[in-house]
Amino acid sequence: MHYFQYNARDVLGKQKRGKVQAESRGEALEKLLAQQLIVIELRELNRTLNKELSFGKRVKKKEFIIFLRQLSTLIEAGVPLVEATSLLQEQTKDKFLKETLKFVGNDLVEGVRFSDAVEKHPKIFPDLFVNMIRAGEASGELDDVLTKMAVYYEKQYDMRQKVITAMSYPFFVAFVAVAICIVLLVVVFPQFTGMFASMDAELPAYTAFMLKLSEAMQKYWYIGVLVLLLCFVLYRITISKPRGKLFFDNVKLKIPVIGSFYQKAILARLTRTMSSLLESSVPILDTLRISSRIVQNKVIEQAIQDCYNAVEKGDSIAGPMEAHWAFPPMITQMIRVGEKSGSLDGLLSRAASFYEQELDYAADRLKAMLEPVLILILAVMVGSIVTAVVIPMFSIYENVQ
Repeated sequence: MHYFQYNARDVLGKQKRGKVQAESRGEALEKLLAQQLIVIELRELNRTLNKELSFGKRVKKKEFIIFLRQLSTLIEAGVPLVEATSLLQEQTKDKFLKETLKFVGNDLVEGVRFSDAVEKHPKIFPDLFVNMIRAGEASGELDDVLTKMAVYYEKQYDMRQKVITAMSYPFFVAFVAVAICIVLLVVVFPQFTGMFASMDAELPAYTAFMLKLSEAMQKYWYIGVLVLLLCFVLYRITISKPRGKLFFDNVKLKIPVIGSFYQKAILARLTRTMSSLLESSVPILDTLRISSRIVQNKVIEQAIQDCYNAVEKGDSIAGPMEAHWAFPPMITQMIRVGEKSGSLDGLLSRAASFYEQELDYAADRLKAMLEPVLILILAVMVGSIVTAVVIPMFSIYENVQ
């Protein structure tokens, strides 16, 4: 696929500049003519330099939610999909989304279905969105599906922000604690070295240890930096492999207190996704396949894959879940009842609401529990360094006496 830079005018004489994606120069001209543009200049762009759509860039979640909200509103108001896409392409501030909507709009003008047009841009429109749109097109309820998608992504965004807020607090306090200790050992503690050296009495073992630690940190600080970088690189290499990712995802779920919070966040996301897909009449196998990709945890992903295999053989979804430690009895019971009664989507929606509410409470409890513990750890770390300075002071005082 080639990219062409064009300079054109519309039927009103307004100048238009932009890029168009096409297999050839002739196809690019046809696409522009189909948009009722009079082409003044058209030149092919360097394929190596023009890789904007393939570098892994993604649209901000907030921008994507705004786009969905506006698109659903326009479709509900009776605006044709082609015009709605064109209008939003002009309004959006996100450069990457604007460029992508151009290509989607060109495909729509050529008669391509909306689901097929967005499927070409997986970095913007994930499987979940594509399959929901496809279901909406089949049922003739595209506007309703778009509204559901907007609500779904809003909930996911809010939940993600809650998780980030709850998890960032302990990391911030830990960072501050380590930074203060480093400053005390590297900057403040050496100020007392001369005084300690002038003392006739032998230094306490603890103070002597702290002095050696302070000297080592000043001389060999680069070793600490290299060790941290090495740990980071090893971690990235490990999680890039399936077994390593499985190991760390398993550890995340089993960390005391934090693991339970992390589990609730995953279950809320999973049940909300499954209920949204099933409500839009997406087949159960497709629902499980898509849901396994959005949980972002290898342990849960494998469990859902077991459910997929079971359903493929004609068995129940609840069976593999009941045998897995990561799924609480409440979810497995609701799924079993939903399968028997034919109301799986409704019960999953209730489960999602329950876990979203639990996540709010868990975030508050996590902060309340960690705050005093972290402050205590910070006090102990700083106090242990201060103590190393104070103990010899008492020795000096006693000698003076």
